[in-house]
Amino acid sequence: MGNVTSNVAARFAFFPPDPPAYEVVKEEDGRVVLRGVTADNNMDVHVLDTKGGNKIIATFWRNPVARLTLLYSHGNATDLGQMHELFMELRSHLRVNIMSYDYSGYGASTGKPTEFNTYYDIEAVYNCLKKEYGVKQEDLIVYGQSVGSGPTLHLASRLKKLGGVVLHSAILSGLRVLYPVKMTFWFDIFKNIDKIRHVNCPVLVIHGTDDEIVEWSHGKKLWELAKEKYDPLWVEGGRHCNLETFPEYIRHLRKFIQAMEKISITKPAKQLSSTPSITESQNCKCLRLKVKHTASKKES
Repeated sequence: MGNVTSNVAARFAFFPPDPPAYEVVKEEDGRVVLRGVTADNNMDVHVLDTKGGNKIIATFWRNPVARLTLLYSHGNATDLGQMHELFMELRSHLRVNIMSYDYSGYGASTGKPTEFNTYYDIEAVYNCLKKEYGVKQEDLIVYGQSVGSGPTLHLASRLKKLGGVVLHSAILSGLRVLYPVKMTFWFDIFKNIDKIRHVNCPVLVIHGTDDEIVEWSHGKKLWELAKEKYDPLWVEGGRHCNLETFPEYIRHLRKFIQAMEKISITKPAKQLSSTPSITESQNCKCLRLKVKHTASKKES
């Protein structure tokens, strides 16, 4: 029964867009660019090798006045090509750098999407941030939406000096999306309910009260289990794929980023350690949504 349930959970875990919303192209000068995505002089494209043997695509969106960097793990049924407008909005409104990536088997990333491949994927991206951009744990906020909460909490539970965590429409575990189980089984996937207990930094939870894919109770429980709770955002009437369209989303997220900036400024520099949907519908193109322009020109 366990193997059957595990296979069912895994089968419903990933829905890569088909075809991908972009292509990877190598220019004559050797630079890698994304065809199908609006060109941006402050965006770098990386092709990263993972421990799983795959090559994944990652993008770094640079904000010249940023102190913090957001490592964003996107939701299901989307890829970097569909996400770029949202990243441009967040980079501007939050004044952060944004690093994001496509999981193995998503977009132009090679391999197959599996739970453990997403862990290898985010580890490769984190290593890139350290080596290529000198990003410190204290100046890093990891952000996971929906299925992206799995790799996000995997990394967050291992980094002891991390700046912060954002969980957006997050899941308690894969099996708990499918069945209202009360205990964690060995064959479950993305055991966020256990990993959240090992996160040692402020955690912001954002969840819609009318989420039709991942019940609000998932976000509420994760917030309750967090060691360092930041004021949660329960979006009244919010569903699984539309929270970015609510004005309170960007306001609350900006408030969290500003609070983390203050903490980052007051903390002394420390040496980094070396430690390194799930039933979602294929028609749910999560995060192909624009943030409403509620801020003034001066704020952006």
